[in-house]
Amino acid sequence: MDWGMKNRLASIFNQKSGKTVMLAVDHGYFQGPTTGLKKPREAITPLLPYSDCLFVTRGVLRNCITPTANVPIFLRVSGGPSVLGELSNEDITTSMKEALRLNAVGVGISIFVGEKNEDRTISNLGRLVNEAEEYGMPVLAITAVGKEMARDARYLGLATRIAAEIGAHMVKTYYCAEDFDKVVEGCPVPIVIAGGKKIPERDALQMAHDAVSKGAAGVDMGRNIFQSENPAAMIQAIRAVVHENYSVDEAFELFNELNNKKVVSGVVE
Repeated sequence: MDWGMKNRLASIFNQKSGKTVMLAVDHGYFQGPTTGLKKPREAITPLLPYSDCLFVTRGVLRNCITPTANVPIFLRVSGGPSVLGELSNEDITTSMKEALRLNAVGVGISIFVGEKNEDRTISNLGRLVNEAEEYGMPVLAITAVGKEMARDARYLGLATRIAAEIGAHMVKTYYCAEDFDKVVEGCPVPIVIAGGKKIPERDALQMAHDAVSKGAAGVDMGRNIFQSENPAAMIQAIRAVVHENYSVDEAFELFNELNNKKVVSGVVE
């Protein structure tokens, strides 16, 4: 990696822990007005101070994120189908010049291993990496596996390794309770985990704790933060797990303490 690539990647990782808490708020690109993100500006703004990086589409970035926000941006650059169609039928939707205009520190694209359009989405990743390398722009590959494939170490390991082999600089994948450390070992670039569907807060903290303890470089979590009963409290508890080595019990206690504090004008006091 040249200096520009290293510098962009370094901007999203906490210099003390070496890990990252990315906030994924790109769901609307295929889900529309997602619960918890129906008003993106109101939902995202209180969480920005606690985010090491924001994973977002260009539309929400331009219209809902203040230009004075001091948070690195990873830009979602793939899309196409809605939740009503074949999700694997994605293509590259945002140019590298656009990413540079928006001052992104990285770009993200989905690949669908085991799905109908597997070959095309993997080829899309290769083309994006080719273009990104010219500008020193990191690429995050978001892995999805086929509907008939279990989210276990075998298939997650397959998807993450393919992404790294094609040239992704980071990979986002799901966590699996069994042998996740082997998934990490088989992937020569940093892995961050997806939060997936909303689960109870303590369970989400447990997942983050287990993933990091087994080698994940952090989380790129969305619904388990912005759909929490107290998103600001939840992201702070996640940060405590990822950056400060809190146990699950300690982090859940922190969440409850923050959640019980009085809220005045939208600010936790």
